[in-house]
Amino acid sequence: MRVRFRRWAGTAAGATLMGLILIACTLGNGTSSRAVSTTEVTATEAATTASTWPVFGFTHTQYTVDYGRQQALRTVHNAIAEKRVLQNQHIMGFGALNPEPSPGKYDFASLDDRMELIRKTRGIPVITLCCAPDWMKGGSPGETDWNRIEAAPLPGHYQDFADLAAKVARRYPDVTHFIVWNELKGFFDEDKHRWNYEGYTDMYNRVYKALKDVNPKIEVGGPYPALGGFDAPSELHGDWGNVDQRVLDALRYWIRHNKGADFIVVDGTSESDKGLVPDEFGALKKFSAVNGWLRRHTDLPIWWAEWYAEPADSGWPENKRLAVHAAAMMEFARSRTAAALYWSRQEEGEECPEGCLWTSPRAGGGGKPTALLRLLQEFARSFPQGTKTVPVDVAPSSVLALAQRARIVVVNTQDKAVKATVDGKEVDLSPYEVRWISRV
Repeated sequence: MRVRFRRWAGTAAGATLMGLILIACTLGNGTSSRAVSTTEVTATEAATTASTWPVFGFTHTQYTVDYGRQQALRTVHNAIAEKRVLQNQHIMGFGALNPEPSPGKYDFASLDDRMELIRKTRGIPVITLCCAPDWMKGGSPGETDWNRIEAAPLPGHYQDFADLAAKVARRYPDVTHFIVWNELKGFFDEDKHRWNYEGYTDMYNRVYKALKDVNPKIEVGGPYPALGGFDAPSELHGDWGNVDQRVLDALRYWIRHNKGADFIVVDGTSESDKGLVPDEFGALKKFSAVNGWLRRHTDLPIWWAEWYAEPADSGWPENKRLAVHAAAMMEFARSRTAAALYWSRQEEGEECPEGCLWTSPRAGGGGKPTALLRLLQEFARSFPQGTKTVPVDVAPSSVLALAQRARIVVVNTQDKAVKATVDGKEVDLSPYEVRWISRV
């Protein structure tokens, strides 16, 4: 049997728009902020932030806010910079060209531009060390075949990839967090019907050493597998489905055999092979269940490099989309996730695709932040690393709530208006409303 994934990188476009790679995302659109009610931030609320690490953020993909109409770019840059979040960029593909087309011959121009964009928008930078130049995976030096973007380096070139990682780290000394590879791409062993976790861990260990040699304060994590479900027995399962046992085996091997790690990285969707079970909100329990399994096997901080809470082409209205994503981020905050990176879906055209964080800066009047971006920023501000959550009384059970000392986020999971009691006060919630309430 072939291993199955929810989504893969799209076919490369060689010469189109710099030959960059767009990975399709399965999230929904939200261009209005009406469904998210936010109270004014008081000085007391601002003082509750536990650290400067925001936990929540996003990954730049092929199309982002690096070109377009000047006024639209100013609008979106200001919107992103308004509330600081994590911003992740890959070194090749997903908006960056081949950084080392031939051995020892470097081209960092496109990656430089992306890193400058992150600085300009006040992002906390993260770099994903993927993907690899063609000559490291059997191709000819000086050539880039974007159709092979998902191929892994050959074992004989693991050290070359580690050397490239060190070169990247030296070039961007302001980056202190690196993710090694993406979804174990190219490491599935078709003959053994399992992941080649030995090969990946060998490469990871070399990269880890190379980065620490550059700066011991750099933090490094892996292995970044996709936590898909599979129609076979698994030790990790629930009402929401299961996680492919072969992925758990890969995680367990890496945990036992890595020669150092500062955090562990996974990605996944709440959707099972049978859809969203028991429903779109209950399926989100998968995220905290995975975190629970990981904590039984390691004490490393847990990163979700990608997370998906909505099926492709769901057709959900904006208020439902926001409610489901808010509930997902509540799961991450409640289960003490150290980083949760939203896969930022943008497209070449002027339309705002489902799940976009801003309207296209290439369109007239574009570059406007969507309610989804504002929701992400509110979670980053209200639940940074180390924030202590506190109990809060809420009724009925169809209303979800997560609280810290100064703020509560409340989500109505019903498609009808609800009269709720939150923290001892009556609150009228519209269908699928997400509301932030001050406690001071």
